[in-house]
Amino acid sequence: MIDAFLEMMSAERGASENTLASYRRDLEEAERFVRRASARRLSDAISTDISAYLSSMDASGYAASSQARHLSALRQYFRFLYAENLRGDDPTGVIASPKKARALPKVLSEEEVSRLLERAGEEATDEMQPAKIRITAIRTRALLELLYATGLRVSELVSLPVSVAWRDDPFFMVRGKGSKERMVPVTDTARAAVTTYLEARNRDPRADDCPWLFPAENYVDHVARQVFARDLKALGARCGLSVSKLSPHVLRHAFASHLLQNGADLRVVQQLLGHADISTTQIYTHVLEERLHRLVTEHHPLAGA
Repeated sequence: MIDAFLEMMSAERGASENTLASYRRDLEEAERFVRRASARRLSDAISTDISAYLSSMDASGYAASSQARHLSALRQYFRFLYAENLRGDDPTGVIASPKKARALPKVLSEEEVSRLLERAGEEATDEMQPAKIRITAIRTRALLELLYATGLRVSELVSLPVSVAWRDDPFFMVRGKGSKERMVPVTDTARAAVTTYLEARNRDPRADDCPWLFPAENYVDHVARQVFARDLKALGARCGLSVSKLSPHVLRHAFASHLLQNGADLRVVQQLLGHADISTTQIYTHVLEERLHRLVTEHHPLAGA
């Protein structure tokens, strides 16, 4: 039955070889468990067999995500058997998916971000550095200031058009996921850092025809996000920060968390981050909980009683 299911997945759904191999591994593992536990074939399994299988995975230390993947394969398999009239029910229909614990984002403290920005500013204004190193420092400072001021995704940040720097407005439009545009406010400090960088960028004659605000060395493509991530980690190391906790995405988390810690509304942060669904932004509710607890303990008349 497993072979027939995999043939259908290949012929009708165009599943890749890797996908088919993954399905086969998961289904054959379930088949072995069911046979040992109940002497039934997988195709004849009942709901208690599937529940026992998932429980055994949990007891063996499988992550919820792995359990969910196995259950998904089983759901597809039994739906196939039902659709082909090979059995009259779906034993996975009454089984809830394992809940995946959502990891809290890594966040830098305001003090750590201040150290990063201060060091970036010092290096960008150090005229004793060789020209190539200094232009990189000026670019890193502009990218860092802009990232922390706006919370842009790193892909949005590195691919900004140069026209963004021509505007003397406290905001600009960015095209994010799904080609959706959103308005992004930007601080005076970030605008100043970008203006300084633009002056250095434009000294290269190749900049005249380059559409990117942050071009790569060839002035044809924009700077790669991996390059910025590397430069950011190097800057962090020079500040004494843990390189393992530092990335452009961590700065995006810091932007959101620090806004919430200082009183911003969750829906405003959702709009600034470009999240289509508020549930995505709710990974930051731990920040709101901490803020509410602090408000109550500091301002409730009976808090100290």
